Amino acid sequence: MDNLFTAIPPGLDREWFQTLAAGPGVRVERIVSTGQASPDGFWYDQQETEWVVVLEGEARVRFADMAEDLTLRVGDHLLIAPGRRHRVTYTAARTVWLAVWWEGTHWKEGA
Repeated sequence: MDNLFTAIPPGLDREWFQTLAAGPGVRVERIVSTGQASPDGFWYDQQETEWVVVLEGEARVRFADMAEDLTLRVGDHLLIAPGRRHRVTYTAARTVWLAVWWEGTHWKEGA
């Protein structure tokens, strides 16, 4: 058994990614941010579907097709379709995310 809030390296100066589980076409990661944001002008444009939840801290995400940031607090989650350009504009001093990526475009919110 493991805990999502322990065994995080101290003094991180960049985001830390840890694959917790993976299989054909799917990956589960813990991400720890310590104040990072996407570089100016950079947009994620991934081919996988992504579901992400904030477990600790706070973050702001902006989609290229939206005028304002979405603020994610503890328990807030997003489903990001493949090809939907987005960026992280803010993370708190310690933000713990859980992210699940899977291949393909078959997804449904609230299923």
